[in-house]
Amino acid sequence: MRRKIPSSASLQAFEAAARHGNFARAAEELSLTEGAISRQIARLEALLNCKLFDRVGSRVKLNPVGTRYAHHVRETLDRLERDTQYVMGMPEGSKSLDIAVLPTFSSRWLIPRLNGFTSLFPDITLNLAARTDPFILPGSGFDAVIHFEHSAWAGTRTQFLFQENLVPVCHPALLARNDVNQQLNKLPRIHRRQNPDAWHHYARESGILLDNPAQGVRYDLHEMAIAAVMAGQGVALVPRMYVEKELNCGLLVSPWPASDRLNKRFCLVKPTETGVNQAALESFEGWLLDTLTRTS
Repeated sequence: MRRKIPSSASLQAFEAAARHGNFARAAEELSLTEGAISRQIARLEALLNCKLFDRVGSRVKLNPVGTRYAHHVRETLDRLERDTQYVMGMPEGSKSLDIAVLPTFSSRWLIPRLNGFTSLFPDITLNLAARTDPFILPGSGFDAVIHFEHSAWAGTRTQFLFQENLVPVCHPALLARNDVNQQLNKLPRIHRRQNPDAWHHYARESGILLDNPAQGVRYDLHEMAIAAVMAGQGVALVPRMYVEKELNCGLLVSPWPASDRLNKRFCLVKPTETGVNQAALESFEGWLLDTLTRTS
């Protein structure tokens, strides 16, 4: 059965007219005549069997149906343009992978090590996108996801990567020579919004008294919390693997014990069915596991 899809000319004319609220401006943008814009929109309305604009004299205005349709058309055209630019930019004969990654893991661990992957697999283009929340992988456009274990990944294949362990860190200038546990209680606490009870659980586990574990600023990402710590704004519970370099060179300190209970298991989430990028994904997975083993 033939799909009921409008021509690209009709969709572009409609999107431009909807955005400008004016056929003449749409015609100028697309290097067409105003009459050509009007004819393309008339064809589109005929296909849809409904009006998209209310016409009052020489003026046009999107009606409710047109407003809703314009939103979907704009998203579709934007996505089509991105996909087109993506394909145009691929070297001939190359492979590509689209991987969704947690933002801080991407910026703090993965990207700084990607030269090693590129040197081993120069024919594979690796595209990364930040995703903080779990989502349904099939149909998402991603070949795989690096994320923590979650029920959203049911029905997929998962490969365990590492266990995230949190440790309190702060700028060395904030510490004095007296009891570090008392200082932890006095330092401004920095929280991650998605884990608001972390300091409460840490206090119970470590036995360090914190007068008000919930007090302090909240940030969405570990990357934000680390930036605040680097600026001397307080103490944060962050994965040690994200700040190993700063701890080793003394830019940050952590005289307190790491948590054994505040942790998450991270995995590489893959579709159940193998796809056209399976070979490239296997190469990436092997490199990732090997690199994690060598840096742990």
